[in-house]
Amino acid sequence: MGSSELKEAKKRKAEVTESENGDIVEKVEKKAKKEKKEKSEKKEKKEKKEKKEKKSKKSSEDKEDDGSGSESELEIDLDAPEPLSKKQLRLLKKGKIDENKKSTSKPSESEEEQPSKRSEFGVWVGNLSYDTTKEDLRRFLVAKTASNEEASQITEKSITRVHMPKSKGFAYVDFETEAQLQACIALSESHLNGRNLLIKNSKSFEGRPEKKENPPTRILFVGNLSFDTKEDDLQMQFQHCGDIIRIRMATFEDSGNCKGFAFIDFKEVEGATKALEDKRCKKLHGRLLKLEYGEDRSKRTKQDKQNSSIGGGRKQNNEEQYGEVSEAPAQEKPEPTSDFESAPKAAKKKEWNKDKAPRKDHRNARSAPGLALANAQRAKVSIVASSGKKTTFD
Repeated sequence: MGSSELKEAKKRKAEVTESENGDIVEKVEKKAKKEKKEKSEKKEKKEKKEKKEKKSKKSSEDKEDDGSGSESELEIDLDAPEPLSKKQLRLLKKGKIDENKKSTSKPSESEEEQPSKRSEFGVWVGNLSYDTTKEDLRRFLVAKTASNEEASQITEKSITRVHMPKSKGFAYVDFETEAQLQACIALSESHLNGRNLLIKNSKSFEGRPEKKENPPTRILFVGNLSFDTKEDDLQMQFQHCGDIIRIRMATFEDSGNCKGFAFIDFKEVEGATKALEDKRCKKLHGRLLKLEYGEDRSKRTKQDKQNSSIGGGRKQNNEEQYGEVSEAPAQEKPEPTSDFESAPKAAKKKEWNKDKAPRKDHRNARSAPGLALANAQRAKVSIVASSGKKTTFD
């Protein structure tokens, strides 16, 4: 073996020894880390166990102090002041809340304002301005009745309730006595915020239009129907009442669903009356139906048709003013004896035909552009001599 080969062999041995030493060092470091982790985990477990034991000891001692192992009860003071919220505590630190407000206690139920009850002596006030408030109405009533006697004098305490819906233009006001109610009604047509008030008793319903009910007919109106209702459902609902000629149900054009009402034409009036009296017919698809007699147009008189038509009212008014117009009997005219007498009549007929000829409507005819400007009157361009008095100043 040569010297070069010996050198290479020595180098390889040195590298092998270095690699083996490095592996040994890494193994030692890993073992050390594992031991540290195990020690730390053991310490944490011990600490947790000690804490649990301390808590259990404390709870057992508390139970022994209370006696006979009974559970501890919390005592709550209802009269204690309400604690401040987080927002109020922040404001208190900044100095924006007074210290006196800390001890504010919650008001009792008796101190809280309870909703006022209705009184027997109530008034309805109409034609109010939308800007009018409850305070304005109170001040108005108090000021207007200040000069009255004590019995009919209205004060702020005597007004027990003021109910004013928003943007409705009316209000309900209740008083303590009948005399105050009459004093308030006497203020009707008084002026408040640019309006003359209308005041009347809240129990009085005078002036309301009376509800007109149709006479018994063979047509039945059915309202408050579900949008999913179909004609077959109505047929099944009312077929036991009598013979049904047809069912007219209002539907939407786009979807074809029911609009919520329909008309049922029975063969006789008894079918509609039976449907109104039968309790089984008053409910469909979980909804209470609105049943009424419908209008039978086949029994309408000529006068009703004239009133409902466009020109019917005008014709009726003319007959009321001038009475019934009777047609006069046509008088026999003598025949013309010569051609001379008949000639002017033929000319008159032609003239009459000309007058009756259709006239052209010039309203829609459009004038040529710029025609109005061309025909407009213009001022003179020439020099005009002055025609006034000459004044001189010294």
